[in-house]
Amino acid sequence: MKYLMIAISALFVSTIGCGTGTNSGQETMEKNISIVKDVYRHFNAHDWRAMAALYSDSAEFKDPSFGTGIVRQSRRQTEEKYAALQRMFPDLRDDVVQIYPSGTDHVVVEFVSSATAPDGQRFTLPICTIFELQNGVIVKDFTYYDNQ
Repeated sequence: MKYLMIAISALFVSTIGCGTGTNSGQETMEKNISIVKDVYRHFNAHDWRAMAALYSDSAEFKDPSFGTGIVRQSRRQTEEKYAALQRMFPDLRDDVVQIYPSGTDHVVVEFVSSATAPDGQRFTLPICTIFELQNGVIVKDFTYYDNQ
């Protein structure tokens, strides 16, 4: 009986330990989703400094505006890129359609960007971005859209 109680206690402790790992992964995923939501909140407020602060200082970007390869950018470069975009499109806005968590480190976001072009014509552009986060910051931002 004594050994049975020890075995049951050991099983209980190991089950609690496994559950903690799952909660930790769930908490990380929820935190990462919150960070990504903050990206869009700051984007729509045109607060480029706050948005750039959510990225690592040397984040990787893949975006048709950069060509076909991966480009590393500092927070300052990220801030400057979006400030320049706002100068071209003062009413620039992103509306999130759906957020898809993928494991603990990736968040995929489907959204529609809209603005008024310099010629006065309004446009919308469906976009999909895959974010990779590590230690509470975005380290990769791979964005896909039809730029033709």
